[in-house]
Amino acid sequence: MEKTIKPQSGYFMVFIAFCLLAFVVFTIVGKVVFLLVPSVLIFALTLPGFFIVEPNKAVVLLLFGSYKGTVKDDGFFWVIPFMSKKKISLRVRNFENKPLKVNDKIGNPVMVGTIVVWQVADTFKASFDVDDYENFVHLQADAAVRKMAGTYPYDNFEDAHAEITLRSGVEDVNKSLEDEISDRLQHAGIKVIEARISHLAYSSEIASAMLQRQQATAIVAARRMIVDGAVGMVEMALEDLKIKGIIDFEDEKKAAMVSNLMVVLCSDKNASPVVNVGTLNQ
Repeated sequence: MEKTIKPQSGYFMVFIAFCLLAFVVFTIVGKVVFLLVPSVLIFALTLPGFFIVEPNKAVVLLLFGSYKGTVKDDGFFWVIPFMSKKKISLRVRNFENKPLKVNDKIGNPVMVGTIVVWQVADTFKASFDVDDYENFVHLQADAAVRKMAGTYPYDNFEDAHAEITLRSGVEDVNKSLEDEISDRLQHAGIKVIEARISHLAYSSEIASAMLQRQQATAIVAARRMIVDGAVGMVEMALEDLKIKGIIDFEDEKKAAMVSNLMVVLCSDKNASPVVNVGTLNQ
């Protein structure tokens, strides 16, 4: 587990280092040979112990392979010179995955791109539980996208009972993606702040066919609305003619009138009337 420590102030040890340097100079000037080597050695060992921690960064300290703690406070510090120091950024970072070709719940190939916002929450896990935590984030994000895409259909054309789809259920899909990535990255001490889909489209090999299907669906829906409206208008016209007693059609004439009105109302082009200069029976 992560252990936060605060080491010795570096400014105090700078004063000690200057004192050691002055003593080295004194031994050289005074020609105190038996003190010269130890003083130079102690002064040289003091210098590697200094290090600086910048804001929103941390330093992991190891002593002969043993974890001693993590310094998260920014400032100038000094530790035993035999300690190794590994810097880790605690700043919020984000990356955008290029669109991946994955299969949705129905098996259609779709292209999904994502944006993940994350930061290191546990420096111990990030340093020692995985080899390279940054590469781990990218690989696990890709795996999470593939799993999430296989949970939902792209749309509800083929799965009419689907309540959530990749295209329409944006909030639910993003929440599912964020939870999936968080579960995978917690082993590396990574906190996922946000994960969302940045690109969503059918794969190129089926995009044209899916576009035609969407257009056909839209045309059918529009035609259904036109027909429903036309039937209502014809019904209303016949009822008004009957109530007002303008003309009483025989069944054959009524069928012809209905046919003509439906053609005029449902046609996608302007009607071209034909003037009958003969009798009504012609």
